[in-house]
Amino acid sequence: MIKQGIYEQYKGKLYELVAVANHSETLEKMVVYRALYGEGEYWVSPLSMWEEFVEVNGEQVPRFRYIMPTE
Repeated sequence: MIKQGIYEQYKGKLYELVAVANHSETLEKMVVYRALYGEGEYWVSPLSMWEEFVEVNGEQVPRFRYIMPTE
């Protein structure tokens, strides 16, 4: 199970994972998260996207890397 807390996206931005929710129609697991920059908007993405790896400079890295718990 994915942990709540602060994550760094592979592009360098920080996000707070607030909750894991179920999509009302498909029951797909969705991540509710908040940008820790700009206006701090809330977003929703599939959990599978948070758990996947992306290629950066020929290397596979996590799309979102857990940094620390939310205080």
